[in-house]
Amino acid sequence: MEISDKLLCLFSTDVSAENGRYVVEIPSSEVENGNVDPGAVYRVALIAREDAGDGSESSERSSPPSEPQPPVEIGETRYVEIEDLGKQGDGIARVERGYVIIVPGAEVGERVKIEVSEVKSNFAVGEIIEETF
Repeated sequence: MEISDKLLCLFSTDVSAENGRYVVEIPSSEVENGNVDPGAVYRVALIAREDAGDGSESSERSSPPSEPQPPVEIGETRYVEIEDLGKQGDGIARVERGYVIIVPGAEVGERVKIEVSEVKSNFAVGEIIEETF
């Protein structure tokens, strides 16, 4: 799948029915981080869930976990922008829900492709595999 340079944010969410219309909830962190402005108009793309298997939506839903799970997995590749430097001088990127990915050797403002090498409940570590995208 090709990802547009115009992508502002990416997150998973439920579609709910409210008063005869369907609502896609945007995480408050996307507004707080300045990615989304309330009242503005955006294009929205919906991507099928990977766990449906045959491409159809399952009518049974599993109950959500009590604690949010990290939005990344070991071995996953991501395109991220370095927003800050940590205490050790490592690059800091934030993804869904403000989840932190530490990127050693990255500088503020760099946009890099990383491979996630370690995942904890509140942060992950990613290794640079492509300098600038």
